[in-house]
Amino acid sequence: MITDFLKKYDNKSLIRGLFWIAVYLLWVIWLGNYWFLIGLPVVFDIYFTKKVNWSPWKKREGKNHVVIEWIDALIFAVVAVTIINIFLFQNYKIPTGSMEKSLQIGDHLYVSKVAYGPRLPMTPLSIPFMQNTIPGTTRKSYSVWPQWDYKRLKGFGEVKRWQPVVFNFPEGDTVCLDRTNVSYYSVVRDAANDLKKSDLNSGRPLKPENEYYALGRKIVWQNHDIAYRPIDKEDNYIKRCVGVPGDSLQVIGGIVYINGEQEPAFEGRQFLYYVYTQGGISNKRLKEMGIYSDEINKSGNTIFAPLTQQMIETLQRYKNVSKIEKFKWDFVDYNIFPSDAQYPWSLDNFGPIYIPKAGVTVALDMQSLPFYNRIIGHYEGNKLEVKDSAIYINGEIATSYTFKQDYYWMMGDNRHSSLDSRYWGYVPENHIIGTPRFIWLSLNKDKKFPANIRINRMFRPIR
Repeated sequence: MITDFLKKYDNKSLIRGLFWIAVYLLWVIWLGNYWFLIGLPVVFDIYFTKKVNWSPWKKREGKNHVVIEWIDALIFAVVAVTIINIFLFQNYKIPTGSMEKSLQIGDHLYVSKVAYGPRLPMTPLSIPFMQNTIPGTTRKSYSVWPQWDYKRLKGFGEVKRWQPVVFNFPEGDTVCLDRTNVSYYSVVRDAANDLKKSDLNSGRPLKPENEYYALGRKIVWQNHDIAYRPIDKEDNYIKRCVGVPGDSLQVIGGIVYINGEQEPAFEGRQFLYYVYTQGGISNKRLKEMGIYSDEINKSGNTIFAPLTQQMIETLQRYKNVSKIEKFKWDFVDYNIFPSDAQYPWSLDNFGPIYIPKAGVTVALDMQSLPFYNRIIGHYEGNKLEVKDSAIYINGEIATSYTFKQDYYWMMGDNRHSSLDSRYWGYVPENHIIGTPRFIWLSLNKDKKFPANIRINRMFRPIR
């Protein structure tokens, strides 16, 4: 019987059909959901029995109109690229300078999904190739129904310390549609701080911090159009993972210390410096080192610019450079995580903090709660309340909490010009997308084609 069946097909058709059946079976095994075996008869019919026309817009016999052929090719391309983007890899374009000089604005990256295991869509009904809005509008490019639970397939490894990682912006669950480049929560904090300053300046009694935050939130909602976004529709960010679950992290003088050990001085990390010169340095010579005019502030013979260690070593060889001094970003900022007056930290001096690990239990009190309140109440879906300095989780008094998932700490290589975990805290495991492997295209936005193509950066591996 099997022999008779095989005789009906030439070797080429037989091999092609058996190959795609094998691919489909392996995909179902990888997916771990055997309900998808229902699709196996469809694959079999497409390549062998051909009882159903699975492309109803096309005639099975005879020549189709050229428009139909183009539509068919377009549908195939959209489906194929969508599947590739979900399960294998995705393009990501560097939009800001937070990873300079490791990655530059205009770099297009090949982002591997299989490195950590592809995350299945949580918002499955959406317009292909649109992250969260229809271009040129503020209208959603997706349907909020249905919402699927988070699931990640098995990958080749896990997030490692010092790797660049692409992830969904943790504070991107709520956005001001007219200020999407700014965290909604920082906008609320700014409004709350303005109210507090007003009371201070007028001599009125100060309110508790939570009251200012509630009033600030009300003002923001009155003055902005607000939208909520599911996890996989939050904006995509790229930073370097400097802390993994279970680590203790501290920043001293801008340098990261993990479990008491200083971070490696990897190529591309940069800080702001004052360069004191006698007679100055031309923009042309600075550009040759990779220091561009839009990054520089000059005051007389003093240059203020972001520099890597390699740039510093080059400048130190200049006879007219008298001193290079690192800028100290040590002023207290209320937007620095955990945005609580108990922790007056700065961008350069921060911590120590613990990076949560799934299954680990921590003590909860009013001192530790600021670090974990967003994890408990938002990322892990509990009802969190504080009444008379007592902490309630899901209606019961809590003195400890056990984390349900892993968390990571992400920072930009451009340490003095990066909005990263120092502002918005931990990145949950379910927000991780993948890791960039290489730059497949790099375009300079300040130049015209073909001079805008940075050939020397193309196909460069990312470290």
